Amino acid sequence: QVQLVESGGGLVQPGGSLRLSCAASGFTSDYYAIGWFRQAPGKEREGVACISGSDGSTYYADSVKGRFTVSGDNAKTEVYLQMNSLKPEDTAVYYCAAGASVVAGPVLWDNQYEYNDWGQGTQVTVSS
Repeated sequence: QVQLVESGGGLVQPGGSLRLSCAASGFTSDYYAIGWFRQAPGKEREGVACISGSDGSTYYADSVKGRFTVSGDNAKTEVYLQMNSLKPEDTAVYYCAAGASVVAGPVLWDNQYEYNDWGQGTQVTVSS
C-alpha cells in the first residue's frame, strides 16, 4: 500500500523560500510518477510539478517555472519541492500524489485524476 506524507509547509514572507517534502513508501516498482498539486480556497486543485521515478524527468506549471524545483533522493523514498521567490498567490494547501509511470509525461502529469494515492496536504501561506 502506497503511503505519502507531506511536510515542510508554513508561513513565509513574499520573496522567501520553503522546501516541501513528500515521504513515500509502499512502492513495488521504480516506475511511478510523483506529482505536486495545490489547492487554494475557492479554487480548483492544480498541478504544480511532477517527477518521474524511472528517469527523473520533471514537469512544471508555467506559473512556477524558474521558481520551483522538484527532486527526489537516490533511495526514491522522498520527493522534494523547493519553492523560491514565493508570491502571495502561491498560498494553498500542497499535496503530493503518486501515479503510474505513464503519468509522468507532458500530457498527463497535471491531471489529478491520473493519480491514485494522495498525501494529507500541507499548508503554505505567503504573506507579509
